[in-house]
Amino acid sequence: METRLDRYKGARETKINKLRELIDQSENIVFLGGAGVSTESGIPDFRSGDGIYNQESGLAYRAVDVISHSFFMEHPEEFYDFYRRKLLYPDAKPNKAHKALARLERQGKLMAIITQNIDKLHQDAGSKNTIELHGSVFRNHCMDCGKKFKLDYILEHTGVPHCDRCGGIIRPDITLYEENLEHDKVDAAIKALKKCDLLIIGGTSLTVYPAATFVQFIKHNRVVIINKSSTYLDLSAMLTIHDSIGAVLDEAIPKRRTKEQLEAARKLKAKREAAALRAQKRLEKKEKEGK
Repeated sequence: METRLDRYKGARETKINKLRELIDQSENIVFLGGAGVSTESGIPDFRSGDGIYNQESGLAYRAVDVISHSFFMEHPEEFYDFYRRKLLYPDAKPNKAHKALARLERQGKLMAIITQNIDKLHQDAGSKNTIELHGSVFRNHCMDCGKKFKLDYILEHTGVPHCDRCGGIIRPDITLYEENLEHDKVDAAIKALKKCDLLIIGGTSLTVYPAATFVQFIKHNRVVIINKSSTYLDLSAMLTIHDSIGAVLDEAIPKRRTKEQLEAARKLKAKREAAALRAQKRLEKKEKEGK
């Protein structure tokens, strides 16, 4: 979906230049991403026309029902049949979006990636501070004794994988429908969001909760949306780009920071620290006068 501005000649370049400018001005960026970040690596998303929810599940059940807690507990055989065919992409490689974000982290600007994906591609690209809200298919555990297993163990077996120590059913460390996210991951995400000076949201339609509501923790309007389809935040975001997230991030994030950018960043950081110090002194003075 295009915005009205996207129809004008040069609109894309204008928006990418604006994104570059916002990145240059920021020193504590957080990226919130969804399934659309990995589609360019050959991993389908869920809700688009070609997404998993619109594909034949190969079972007598809807895909959205298969990846639920109750279905896993009641029909583990069918769950694993669907899981191996539709959710496992062990040979997928990081695309331009993953690599650009890793580059931004190395440059000292990206403080955290909050991802709803379970494919580990951000880490494969080199990102260190990644918060996996929904877990990872590369981690698995026995539901009885807790023994941990790598993805290879799941791929090497057919049917329901069982623990080689106690015989219990193994399940992937991912959050299924009807299950709550891990509190420590949600807390880490909120902590990062509260500190950020720029939030870039990409590859997500912002319909999955609680990630869809995370923007409420931002105390400013410096929010960028990069997604092929529209989201409920498009009109309120500072910048919205309906385009390939890989292409946009690759163009907007410099291969390296220039001396001018480093100097500008240093001045901006010093300015913000001075402003914070003045605010603290004003607060201390007000408290002292109140006494």
